[in-house]
Amino acid sequence: MKHKISIIYSWFIRLITSVLPNTPGIMRFRGWLYSLMMKKCGKDFQVSSSVIFNSVSGLEIGDHVYIAHNTVILGIKIVIEDEVLIGPNCVISGGNHTFSNESFRFGKKQNREVIIKKGSWVGGNCSIVGGAILPKQSILAAGSVLNKEFNQSKMIYGGVPAKCLKKIFI
Repeated sequence: MKHKISIIYSWFIRLITSVLPNTPGIMRFRGWLYSLMMKKCGKDFQVSSSVIFNSVSGLEIGDHVYIAHNTVILGIKIVIEDEVLIGPNCVISGGNHTFSNESFRFGKKQNREVIIKKGSWVGGNCSIVGGAILPKQSILAAGSVLNKEFNQSKMIYGGVPAKCLKKIFI
């Protein structure tokens, strides 16, 4: 039941705050409103006006997280740790469908966890699907599809599907 209420709540917050400008203070206010229904949310959560949350009831968000415009977050098992940047036009989905009776349309829905670890940066136009893990202090290059677990931090991952491209030297 909480999940269904969370869907309506997410839609309502987007509706009433969509006309407000994307200044840091207003994006923090929008993030605070979303956080009221989240499983966990840290401080300084900034959300652009055109972000779409299907439901916020199962989301876990860390401190100092920024989500840019036109990003869509679907699913109930999504963890975004501290100091994460998510670029514009991304899709993060913990759900997937199975093939049944010659169709994906009527297959059983699967929910798998997505984890974006501390200090990571998701470039614009990326897709992250259920079962994916982006390690801490890593970059997911623009236009990439992350569909599996990676565990080596301070790396650049990219491509379709994403693979390890190179080490980040900081």
